[in-house]
Amino acid sequence: MSTRSQRRGGGGLVGAIRTDIRRLHGAWMELVFRRQRGRGHSVMGKWKPETLPQKLGYYGWSVLGVIGLLVLYPLTVLGFATRFYAAKLDSTRTRLGIAGVTGIALLIWGTLTAIAYIRIPFDAFLAIAAASTVAIVSTTLAAVTSKFGGRALSVLLAYPFAMTALFLPPVVAALVTPSLHPYVLDPSYDFAVWVLDNVLFVGGINDYLRSNFSLEGPAYAAMWLGISFPLGWFLGSAVTMANLVRPSEE
Repeated sequence: MSTRSQRRGGGGLVGAIRTDIRRLHGAWMELVFRRQRGRGHSVMGKWKPETLPQKLGYYGWSVLGVIGLLVLYPLTVLGFATRFYAAKLDSTRTRLGIAGVTGIALLIWGTLTAIAYIRIPFDAFLAIAAASTVAIVSTTLAAVTSKFGGRALSVLLAYPFAMTALFLPPVVAALVTPSLHPYVLDPSYDFAVWVLDNVLFVGGINDYLRSNFSLEGPAYAAMWLGISFPLGWFLGSAVTMANLVRPSEE
């Protein structure tokens, strides 16, 4: 084990987890109490409570932080994985450029739209063409906001647009290729049923959706478009948490 690993609280996975939890908890404590993060070797040192009210507030806040870590740390681990794959996609975008990424999206979606024009009724073709346009625009906007936007804009726009660009291709391909239905549309239907029964039951939202909408044809694309944005915001927030705990430069 290296000297550096020993100083950081142990090597390998256990040491990394200890370091991450220490940083997260320190950040939580510093929301209310001064001088909490990275003060182990500081001249001023970490602030400690002295009076009884200070101790009650300090350790009570600390316990709340520990409870929060039970939820936040798995989110942070998800953020590490998301950041890794996002970096791979961003590397591809850097090599190809925004124009190159847009060109590939145009080629793929143009081909799918042309197939739809030949194989399905015109009304359904129009829906596929609209989904293709959304996917192309989403791919371009994800590349633009990733390159020029800051962290907030990336969470707000880049991740949701990237999710849209990832989700819509297989759905649209399945709509024009019946052999793909068991692998894309059937699991999508099962997922929609699960969400209606277990998530959207509050306030009778599931009953309203079942009474007014039918999950068939282009509605699958609309469903995944609706899922893309909250999922993108969730993953973007997870990456933000991961950057707080362990900046990507490390």
